[in-house]
Amino acid sequence: MSLLDTSIVNVALPSMQRGLQASGADLSWVVSGYALTFGLALVPAGRLGDMRGRREAFLTGLALFIVASAACGLSPGASWLVLFRLLQGAAAGMIAPQTSGLIQQMFQGRERARAFGMLGSVIGVSTAVGPLAGGLLIQAFGTGDGWRWVFYVNLPIGVATFAAGLRLLPRLPASTGRREEFDLFGVLLLGSGVLALMLPLVQEQQWAGRRKWALLPVAALLLAAFWAWERRAGRRGRAPLLDLRLFSLRSFTLGALISLTYFAGFTTVFFVYSLFLQNTVGYSALAAGLTVLPFAAASAVGAAAGGRLVTRFGRKLVVVGLSAVALGLLGVVVAVQLVPGEGVGWASALPLLIGGIGSGLTVSPNTTLTLTRVPVRRAGAAGGVLQTGQRVGSAAGIAVVGAVYFAHQANHSHPATAIQLGLLTAVGIIMIALALAVADLRERRTHPEPEGTGPPVGRDCEEGGAQERVRRAVEGTRPGHHLETGPDTT
Repeated sequence: MSLLDTSIVNVALPSMQRGLQASGADLSWVVSGYALTFGLALVPAGRLGDMRGRREAFLTGLALFIVASAACGLSPGASWLVLFRLLQGAAAGMIAPQTSGLIQQMFQGRERARAFGMLGSVIGVSTAVGPLAGGLLIQAFGTGDGWRWVFYVNLPIGVATFAAGLRLLPRLPASTGRREEFDLFGVLLLGSGVLALMLPLVQEQQWAGRRKWALLPVAALLLAAFWAWERRAGRRGRAPLLDLRLFSLRSFTLGALISLTYFAGFTTVFFVYSLFLQNTVGYSALAAGLTVLPFAAASAVGAAAGGRLVTRFGRKLVVVGLSAVALGLLGVVVAVQLVPGEGVGWASALPLLIGGIGSGLTVSPNTTLTLTRVPVRRAGAAGGVLQTGQRVGSAAGIAVVGAVYFAHQANHSHPATAIQLGLLTAVGIIMIALALAVADLRERRTHPEPEGTGPPVGRDCEEGGAQERVRRAVEGTRPGHHLETGPDTT
């Protein structure tokens, strides 16, 4: 639900413009404001879940998301809608790191890989079907107030999820095992740095001129200051917002870089391809959404398979997946060239199917391999770092690929040139992710590091005991058992 809201509003923007008399700047902030606060909240929220309990953080974020969704749908004006979208994005950022943290805390070995496979299916489908879902809702409820139902649809889903969370998520102790101080100054430094980094990226099309890029060196200085502050906190024995020792794990560092570059390439495809189908070919919003359905369905299948195969093939599976995505996008480029009219949607179905399978074999296994050796007590913060990279990568990719697409759309007469060059730029970004995966694979052959999804090296006895308590707690969730009072969890 939270990832769906990153893309579902795109097809509802014309409806918002008519219904609220919203300006172009308002519409831009409806989209980019959500991405900004989503990215800003991830690491602090992940750390909060590590410290205070991931079940409580998840349910709190979910409740806030439901309320913000209702407020978005009821907005009387564009300014109110922007404000509530900022709140909704922060709530989404609070939810997201708890999912990976709970999986780390509740599962081990092959079960953990399968759980991440299911999560990967959700990520792949929710990212891809946003335009389709938005198109269906606008068509069902009309262009006047149809945009409101893009937000109202979250209410029954959110309430059902909240009830399921209360019933199914076990009450687990905080992974730190002790009361720790929350690093507020670290939050301020990291938040300012991420904001300075993302703002010119998400506003690239709206802010004219080059002065916006002056924020990038400011972001570098702020993030360097954050790094120095966290090192100082670690040397003094204080609990940092982000344990920098995570980056000494090759699997985590390489996996985070692969995730960042892959999301920079693959999320941009739906952005420029949907624009091309609607503005150039003449597809409706619903037809454009249906066109990317093969990618979404294949991504779900690929992620489920990846969760089963990652313990056997490791990083090789990510290399195969990235290769398939690049091959599929090149197939779409060829389809646009050979079938220039309305038949391009059918011609690109098979390439998108291949790309979707590759995406499923990339996102889920890479998440498993990236977090496999992270200590459980830092799983929330680590998941926040991973997903922050995904949000930054998505914003950067849309800025780069969007700039190529719009520039060639304005300067070339042939309608297929802009989309072809945009897709080729996305392929180039994905090839960077592929090069990182191949380099990591070669390094592992030279200097092997345990690849499986078992316990991390150096895991202390505290975590081992927690894992066993979790297993007993989960087994006690049958009707008639009460986790909070049972002898196994005290």
